Amino acid sequence: FKQKTAYEIYQCDWSSDVCSSDLLATGVMIVCTGKATKRIEEFQYHTKEYVATIRLGATTPSYDLEHEIDATYPTEHITRGLVEETLKKFIGEIQQVPPAFSACMVNGKRAYDLARKGEEVELKPKLLVIDEIELLDDGLDIAEPWIKVRVVCSKGTYIRALARDIGEALQSGAHLTALERTRVGDVRLADCLNPLDFKEWRSEERRVGKECRSRWSPYH
Repeated sequence: FKQKTAYEIYQCDWSSDVCSSDLLATGVMIVCTGKATKRIEEFQYHTKEYVATIRLGATTPSYDLEHEIDATYPTEHITRGLVEETLKKFIGEIQQVPPAFSACMVNGKRAYDLARKGEEVELKPKLLVIDEIELLDDGLDIAEPWIKVRVVCSKGTYIRALARDIGEALQSGAHLTALERTRVGDVRLADCLNPLDFKEWRSEERRVGKECRSRWSPYH
């Protein structure tokens, strides 16, 4: 599917998705239905590609737009060259601490449930792989500077946590403001179906299927 938001997909109680680390993401989402749900784990291990827009100089508790800005930092020292050199440091195996507002389990409870109650959440860093990361565009000469990056990464990567880490590496702060998942394994945006068109597509598939069965019926 090419979805508006992951939340819309979650409304389907007959399906399960395989890309839920960053719930505000748009773009590619593989949704498994019926017997295909047995393949969820297989799809989860596929490499994913994202295009992320990151606001520099400000942080939020969730590292994205789910919460309001809670702190601001200087950005005058940040140049395109500095950003490009900093991004190189994230290529390869890295240790990433998941966001407190995440589905990670802490003593049998979801981290986001504890965080929303105001409880302090301590999560252990996880090993993951960033295969590629590149700077696509930037707006560093404005009051609210931003960068746009393309990231190819392994299962379990939180792009909003990556935004946090990039901000810290730049001796500033940062949070995610937009995220598009452009690929999951070999499935790209061009291969996807908008969920709003699914019902019409399904009806057409059934109609074509009936025509094929009728054409090959032994009684005709």
